[in-house]
Amino acid sequence: MDHAELTLRPITGPEELDLFCGLTYALDHELADDLAAGRRRPGWMWVALRSGELVARAAWWGRAEEPVPFVLDVFDLEDVAVGARLLRTAMAEILPTGTRPPTYHRLVPSDWREEATTRSVVEDRMTALAQTGAKLLAERLRFEWTPGTPVAPPNRLVFRPIRDEAEILDLMTRVLDGTLDAHSRDDLTRMSAREAAIRHYEDELAHYRSPRDWWRVATLSDGTPVGFVTPARNNYNPIIGYLAVLPEHRGNGYIDDILAEGTRILAAQEVPRIRAATDLGNVPMANAFRRAGYVDFERTITMAWP
Repeated sequence: MDHAELTLRPITGPEELDLFCGLTYALDHELADDLAAGRRRPGWMWVALRSGELVARAAWWGRAEEPVPFVLDVFDLEDVAVGARLLRTAMAEILPTGTRPPTYHRLVPSDWREEATTRSVVEDRMTALAQTGAKLLAERLRFEWTPGTPVAPPNRLVFRPIRDEAEILDLMTRVLDGTLDAHSRDDLTRMSAREAAIRHYEDELAHYRSPRDWWRVATLSDGTPVGFVTPARNNYNPIIGYLAVLPEHRGNGYIDDILAEGTRILAAQEVPRIRAATDLGNVPMANAFRRAGYVDFERTITMAWP
């Protein structure tokens, strides 16, 4: 294929959304609102055109107040080599020199491996990303709870609001010991547990749109902390943001009690759904979601650059 015929460029603005959506994805309906809110910018949304026809596209998502995007979450292509070239070109323009590229996240069907065409499309995107240096970080299960699903009553644990930022950071640091979460394990290869906890808090929890008094510490009857949960709302859905059991209390089934409390808090807000996710390899957490009536409806492929 003659790459000299390609035009690689960002879109000019919302008026080119129809062009950008010549290739499709489940997040397309959010693009206009994200542009208006500053979560996406024309300079973060790139297209590869051949004779005016869209053959690849990529878009990054970020926060309006931050100068660089946070995640690559739209990437579609008709040719692997073109997709890889588009990514290299766009990242060279978008990211400051020496910056680690934002992580790639892609929603895929739960059974994506079972249908040949779907599998080929997913693997082509992953191959293009790999050609730019990205590697698979995790495959995550996405869960959903809907109203009417029973919620277990309080049983063995006592719950109280988290006191302050210092307490949640201390708990987040402690639960990283032995964590099964691939993102956290990746962070721990480059930073201390405390630094990883602060990064997670600042990148995610600090941006939730919901009251922090929804967050709960789970304790034994004598007040000893066992774990915590942060039921919340992000920009799109009510979520179980972070749920963990302290290392010394794992293996006792407390995860079920803590998840039930987080679910109960959100259900009391009369939400239409609750979303949650965990790594495919985090079997204890995945099984807890299933026991609580959450349905595995989708997956996320996550790739990252070293």
